[in-house]
Amino acid sequence: MSDLAIAAPVAAPAKARLHIPPGVAIGLGWILLMLAVAFLADIISPYGYTALDLRNRLSPPIGFGGVWAHPLGTDELGRDVLSRLIHSIRMSLLIAFGATIIGAAFGTTMGFLAAHFRGLVEQAVLALVDFSAALPFLILALAVLAFFGNSLWLFIVLLGFHAWERYARIARGLAISAGAQGYAAAVRQLGARPLRVYARHILPNIASTLIISMTLAFPEVILLESGLSFLGLGVQPPATSLGNMVGYGREYLTRAPWILLAPAFTIILTTLAISIVGDWLRDKLDPTLR
Repeated sequence: MSDLAIAAPVAAPAKARLHIPPGVAIGLGWILLMLAVAFLADIISPYGYTALDLRNRLSPPIGFGGVWAHPLGTDELGRDVLSRLIHSIRMSLLIAFGATIIGAAFGTTMGFLAAHFRGLVEQAVLALVDFSAALPFLILALAVLAFFGNSLWLFIVLLGFHAWERYARIARGLAISAGAQGYAAAVRQLGARPLRVYARHILPNIASTLIISMTLAFPEVILLESGLSFLGLGVQPPATSLGNMVGYGREYLTRAPWILLAPAFTIILTTLAISIVGDWLRDKLDPTLR
């Protein structure tokens, strides 16, 4: 009886930790839906995103006088808005995931270099971090894209350097803290090489903090991609993205608002869902908030 009495209070906190609030569950569901749409875009898309239907040009959505052939309406060239939205989701998520991973990898590497070498290398990295944080990224992006031209991979890499200094600061601080705690120094004294120390021992211990930062930076990348595509410096035709659709739809806002509203609401809901899930992960994974 005493064992059961002792074990009973322990089970309740474990169950509480597994509880997912309704808002977070909705956010996770929306994110999973967007990922499924991105992976199955070629299968679930009713038309090609460049297919024309000039007879139904600027057709409204269902419920506003539209036809079932185009449930979300068509744009100024008769292209199906639903099909373009599906392919835009895939393109925008590809850019956002690629840019976030590049930024996290580059920033973490620079932070580890600063923590390992210290001295002049650390000062150089910190100066570069301060310079990157002080420079408006939008101006830098406009200059690079105007000078080097636009390609998808250049665009992804460029967005990857957005907020990399955030990861560098986190990685440097946590790596120095790991050295102060002693476990990294102990592994190093056993003969492990620096690469093994950072990759096998320090990185797994700070991964939760970096993942939280990635979930918080992901919506920023989506909004930045949308803004640059809206200005015509992002994804170029015939490819399409959410920001690209908003940019084209602004010219028909009064006559055909559904061209703009469909991708705009998708951007809002996706960034909101990722932000909610990111805040929840921060509360669950950050040991300082427990």
